Amino acid sequence: MENKSIDDIDLRLLDALQCDASLSNQALAEQVHVSPPTCLRRVKRLRELGLIERQVALLSPDRLAPVIGHGLTAIVEVSLDRQDAQSLDAFEARVATDDAVQQCWRVSPGPDFVLVAQAPDMPGYLALAQRLFTQDANVRNVKTFFSVKRAKFEPRLHLAPQRRASA
Repeated sequence: MENKSIDDIDLRLLDALQCDASLSNQALAEQVHVSPPTCLRRVKRLRELGLIERQVALLSPDRLAPVIGHGLTAIVEVSLDRQDAQSLDAFEARVATDDAVQQCWRVSPGPDFVLVAQAPDMPGYLALAQRLFTQDANVRNVKTFFSVKRAKFEPRLHLAPQRRASA
């Protein structure tokens, strides 16, 4: 079994990749102050450990708007009638497969789920609501907030250096 411990170099690699995953291995190694072979080996290990889920491009909605339109971003609170594990899992699995749902959070207290969804326009949101909420007999309440401005969007996790145990 692979050792799952990570050190400060691993944390620096993860932090640098969060800022720019398109860095070449050479540039990443220079930034983190390790050799390129060490960098390559460590990044491969971090992927194998599942610490790096995937690498994606973050798109600019404002710059894409002239081409695809602004669309609607909806933050949706969903409460279910039954909150047993099977009902929660079933709802989560269903919304997770819908392309319009960008994020799905199971939360407590308050609603059972908070979703972030994207729709091209209000008829598109209505279709989403019909598909995900109205047709589900277990959905008790839905409260939707529409974004008027995105002030911050940062998927980066804050990675503090590991604390060493004192001897």
